[in-house]
Amino acid sequence: MQEKHIPLRKCIGCGEMIGKKGAVRVVRSKDGEISVDLTGKKAGRGAYLCRNLACLELARKGRKLERGLKCAIPDEIYEILEKELTSDQ
Repeated sequence: MQEKHIPLRKCIGCGEMIGKKGAVRVVRSKDGEISVDLTGKKAGRGAYLCRNLACLELARKGRKLERGLKCAIPDEIYEILEKELTSDQ
């Protein structure tokens, strides 16, 4: 039998390839609204992060989410991401 294909995404913080299910997605919709997508199915431009606080800090310090989504990221999004990542551990 053939093995099932696992979609991989690149973490915007550390640059490692991770499984789509093991990542948190941040989405910018066509309206310009930024949101955290835990399902991975919202429409719009997305950027992925490992479920690791260190990757979130790297992305924030290097403004990598801003570059990936091509817009400014409000502090509320970073706070939501931090809560989500700390609740997993």
